[in-house]
Amino acid sequence: MAWFYLFIAGVLEIVWAYAMKKSMGFTVLAPSAITIVAMIASFALLSLAMKTLPLGMAYTIWTGIGAVGAFVVGIAFRGEAVTPARIIAALLIVSGIVTMKLASPS
Repeated sequence: MAWFYLFIAGVLEIVWAYAMKKSMGFTVLAPSAITIVAMIASFALLSLAMKTLPLGMAYTIWTGIGAVGAFVVGIAFRGEAVTPARIIAALLIVSGIVTMKLASPS
């Protein structure tokens, strides 16, 4: 169950990051509310996952899902640039997540 919580927490991190961008500095009500609710839910699920998963691994995977997910959402929905350097950076993040998982005892 911890892995499920961690995955959903990571997805919610993508949601709150996108909503925060849409909130225009917390000046638009609906995206601001979505940001706050998704943040709280993301942190709560991360906390549940950390009951059994190691801190370093859980946090690395959570932030990695959020970072790479936000990168993909930015490209898909915000028209952000797709450059070789940005793709390499995202791949390095993913490789770091995989390495962290492989190097962890659980």
